Amino acid sequence: MTREKIYLFDTTLRDGQQTPGIDFSVEDKIAIASLLDEFGLDYVEGGYPGANPTDTAFFSEKRTTQARFVAFGMTKRAGISASNDPGLASLVQAKSDAICFVAKSWDYHVKVALGCTNEENLESIAQSVTACITAGKEALVDCEHFFDGYKANPAYAIACAKTAYEAGARWVVLCDTNGGTQPPEIRAIVEALIAAGVPGNCLGIHAHNDTGQAVANSLAAVEAGVRQIQGTLNGIGERCGNANLVTLIPTLALKETYSHRFETSIDSERLTSLTRLSHAFDELLNRSPDHQMPYVGASAFATKAGIHASALLKDPRTYEHVTPESVGNFRKVMVSDQGGKANFINALKRRGIEVGKDDPKLDHLIALVKERGASGYAYEGADASFELLARRTLGTTPEFFSIEGFRVMVERRFDSHGRVKIVSEAVVKIVIDGQTIMSVAEGDGPVNALDLALRKDFGKYQHEIDDLVLADFKVRILNGGTEAVTRVLIESTDSDGVRWWTVGVSENIIDASFQALMDSVIYKLMKNRQLAGKIAAE
Repeated sequence: MTREKIYLFDTTLRDGQQTPGIDFSVEDKIAIASLLDEFGLDYVEGGYPGANPTDTAFFSEKRTTQARFVAFGMTKRAGISASNDPGLASLVQAKSDAICFVAKSWDYHVKVALGCTNEENLESIAQSVTACITAGKEALVDCEHFFDGYKANPAYAIACAKTAYEAGARWVVLCDTNGGTQPPEIRAIVEALIAAGVPGNCLGIHAHNDTGQAVANSLAAVEAGVRQIQGTLNGIGERCGNANLVTLIPTLALKETYSHRFETSIDSERLTSLTRLSHAFDELLNRSPDHQMPYVGASAFATKAGIHASALLKDPRTYEHVTPESVGNFRKVMVSDQGGKANFINALKRRGIEVGKDDPKLDHLIALVKERGASGYAYEGADASFELLARRTLGTTPEFFSIEGFRVMVERRFDSHGRVKIVSEAVVKIVIDGQTIMSVAEGDGPVNALDLALRKDFGKYQHEIDDLVLADFKVRILNGGTEAVTRVLIESTDSDGVRWWTVGVSENIIDASFQALMDSVIYKLMKNRQLAGKIAAE
């Protein structure tokens, strides 16, 4: 059976840039385009040349070698010829392989937003597509608000799509711009459009995630006949985001209901780099990856319940819908106060720690983890701290240094202009090889000051922790009141791109933070000597 191809269209650099808090520079766009191109996507939409200096500069050169490089923009304005429209000229002149025109397909928007007649809008669509093809570029048309437009006026929405197709557009893309259409509606409307004369192999779907169904809507459109999917890396996009290509791609490739009928440009070898691509993109955005993202999240193949973990160890298929290696992820059986002895033995073995099931030290470790779990330590979310605890309990860990003490001061005062100023200062005394080193630092808050002081002078180990970066810092109050117990989770990374998590618990937030900071530094020193297992640092 010959499989049909589903074309993958990435709009991270255009629609993804609408995400609140995200603002790509030209350098960011070049780096991301390279990631997408190397991964093997069919189309990379780069932005809107002429709309802003960044996108105009980005389109001064072709930024992909394999993927079709796409410029985005409006169809020509009504009342102006295609040859005299400056916006259309910017699109034609951009160093792109294709142009994706956004066109109104809801008659309400034509009247209110464009202020022209329905017929003038159809003319703008047709003439823009013709101008694109004449310039030697592939034409795509995003039918904005297509599904809402169809529900309001089916005949006109279909007319917009047919006009684009008959003018020569390679792809007519149906946009659920407001993100509120449901999967059964998507399927029925796409089938109606195909029956009206626009073939599915020229149709695309552009779904937004406002009801959490952008992926489901994209797949419903494929079932109905659509053969191009538009989406973004990690589902970024305005409001609630766009269809997540990082979820769609492995679903198409690994789920039999799709894989026996369809193929994409992402083969099994490329698919194994999916987790790395997703995390590299988050790194560029300077944010922590979503641990619960399907397929690529740190928790996607993680189990901590004892009965689940026991079954998983006997046969991974009991609790895994695909193999984690197929998407470049890994299996993670976590230790917690719910874990049984087999769970602990396996968790230790995967970290290179061998222990017999009858070893009293193992019973001591299990009791310790459960006792600490009851007091607030969350080792399932802090693998590096668990490994350090296990190695200390079952064997030995090198004593790189000891802490003689620390002090943190926070002062609120007024400066010479009468403005309030908060000053945080920390002092840490470290003992290395019998020598006491005292470091003082000011920071943006007491924890930052403590971190800076702790790592300011580490004697002979200083060069080893220069690349240590605190990527994330989370605080949770475990019970109420000002005397509450606090749990601090710290995510760390280094120049190798490795990440690890450590935990501290105390009635004092500074002390809890210091515990987690200490574990992070010790883990880093052990990792440098290959004394720590890889699992905690994946």
